[in-house]
Amino acid sequence: MIIVGVVVVGAGIAGVACARALADSGVAVRLLERAPVVGGRMATKRYGGRRADIGAGYFTVSDDRFAAVVTRWQEAGLAREWTDTLAVHSAGGVSHTTGPVRWAASGGLRSLVADLASGLDVVTGHAVEWVEPGPRVDGAPADAVVLAMPGPQALRLLDPRLGGARTAAQAHDWLPSLVATLEYPTRDWAPFHGAFVNDHPVLTTVFDDGSRRGDDAPVLVAHTGDAFAGQYVADAAAAAEHVEAAVRDLLHLPEAAVRVHVHRWTFARPAVPGTAPFHLDDDLIGIAGDAWGSPKVETAWLSGTLLGEALAARLR
Repeated sequence: MIIVGVVVVGAGIAGVACARALADSGVAVRLLERAPVVGGRMATKRYGGRRADIGAGYFTVSDDRFAAVVTRWQEAGLAREWTDTLAVHSAGGVSHTTGPVRWAASGGLRSLVADLASGLDVVTGHAVEWVEPGPRVDGAPADAVVLAMPGPQALRLLDPRLGGARTAAQAHDWLPSLVATLEYPTRDWAPFHGAFVNDHPVLTTVFDDGSRRGDDAPVLVAHTGDAFAGQYVADAAAAAEHVEAAVRDLLHLPEAAVRVHVHRWTFARPAVPGTAPFHLDDDLIGIAGDAWGSPKVETAWLSGTLLGEALAARLR
């Protein structure tokens, strides 16, 4: 039996994975996304004809089911192994840390979400205003609703009568971040893939986007800490010169960037990760995303997939 009318709000990787799991289970599902494209915080933005990743810096793989998806991306030429070693900048100098393989995408990480969404019923440019008991989405009935987004964003949509979902949406505090894409005339830095930056007043990570994308473009992408980002709530662009100076000082660059583009993520990551993989209540309202576990791409995919499977079982 095909169930009609499940609505997933939010087309980041968690929402798309949830919709994919529902569709694969024979459940008719519509995915609504307020942005003009899918991707969420696996965002890729075009600057001057070139794409740069301005959300997640990379992804790692440990779950076997996610590994199968990544293998398909790799075979299709969409994803590639990037590096298992990143630099670490601290007060004591520069060291290196080796860990799991970090994966990247030549077409930008958003291209992976777009691939996962292929064939799904996706409506972009659609801003949902209200979710109420029934459930109903903006007054229209649905068999179930999934909010695949940070809790504070979900909370804005939830009717006060949906107490269980509202409590779940408030379960995690979220921290902001700024992401600066810095374009240089030449590659005047010592070779590195990416770096963690410890105890810095501005920076948390810096990535060589030319290395990450595989085109050797003279582009760096820097992520800031939440305390610094909190100073630029109204005007993210005003932080550009401060981030540029911090990166130049960190990497001992001889020249300033010729262009700096700053994007603000108000809800970049949860302050404390959750333990349950998702929320699903008797009102048939679900919430999924990377807050439901260690905040990373794989967690978001698993959260959405597991919620989709649980919801499909509930609706049978």
